Amino acid sequence: MKSYGVALLLAMMLSAWSSTIEAKPIPVRVVVVTTFELGNDSGDTPGEFQNWVERLPLPKVIEFPQGYHSLRYNAEKQVLGIVTGEGSLRGAASIMALGMDPRFDLSKAYWVVAAIAGVDPTVASVGSAAWAEWIADRDLNFEIDPRDMPADWPTGHIPLGRSKPYQQPTPPLERINGVNARHLNAGLVNWAFHLTENIKLDDTPALQTIRAGYPNYPNAQKPPFVLKGDEIAASDWWLGEHMNTLAQQWMVYWTGGKGRATTTAMEDCGILQSLSFLSQAKRVDLERVLVLRTASNYTLPAVNQTAAQLLESEASEDDALSAFIPSLEAAYKVGSPVVNELANHWSRYRDHMPSLP
Repeated sequence: MKSYGVALLLAMMLSAWSSTIEAKPIPVRVVVVTTFELGNDSGDTPGEFQNWVERLPLPKVIEFPQGYHSLRYNAEKQVLGIVTGEGSLRGAASIMALGMDPRFDLSKAYWVVAAIAGVDPTVASVGSAAWAEWIADRDLNFEIDPRDMPADWPTGHIPLGRSKPYQQPTPPLERINGVNARHLNAGLVNWAFHLTENIKLDDTPALQTIRAGYPNYPNAQKPPFVLKGDEIAASDWWLGEHMNTLAQQWMVYWTGGKGRATTTAMEDCGILQSLSFLSQAKRVDLERVLVLRTASNYTLPAVNQTAAQLLESEASEDDALSAFIPSLEAAYKVGSPVVNELANHWSRYRDHMPSLP
């Protein structure tokens, strides 16, 4: 009886120990955030996730029923990958679901958004990669159809809290309706840019053909390059000269001239809103967020092309974008050195964030 009792006690202790081990959160050094995948995670036409899965790699599948897509994990590097789904709503919901998931310890994790975007040809060329310091929300506004607005207005988009376009003084960035612009950790952004600015990005005959349609834009004529460039986030996918000018002026207005509109995308204000709330709950560190957007298409039409014709050429599916594959390559080629540096030298970066002036 004594031996049976001892055996039972040992079994109970082992069971309790096993449960404790299983309950220990999975450590995460870096979260790679992508927004879509076209099919399987590997072996077919790629979306934003596939290069990370195959090359980093991210071999382990972790089910994520409360989110858009299953997660992927590299246990050696302690890097977690997520596909949020496209759009601000799915971006916000998926990141909140991940942040509240008790299976993961995200308290020290760095977040690297690596996704494609439209690009302003006055600033950069297709295939280029831009690290953003400012993310401005273009969805938060009053709007009057241009056919109904006063003749002297430059746009029908008006800041919430104001009655005319770009009316001064600029309202506070954060109001009851939301956050109009977010300023990421400038030191961390500068560090990431410095680490990657000399990476040579792929140039192709197809990219050269696209660039040839923009002879009046010197930056659009350049082979793909790495830059610092800020993002206008909006749920509508806009194109054309008037909308491009609005994006440029919207960024200047909300950042006091500190930001320069470079890329346009949908998800990042939603992603950052969830990370902000999670930071308040001490589950993540909002200062450890990087946003890398790579240029899959121009926001302005080429010479002798209308905005409607540009839309027709780009509108079918993600993989129809003019620089789709080069932009995916650029996201991995520029984003992965940052992810690997953080993950492979964790003792250096766990408690002390990298930074440059």
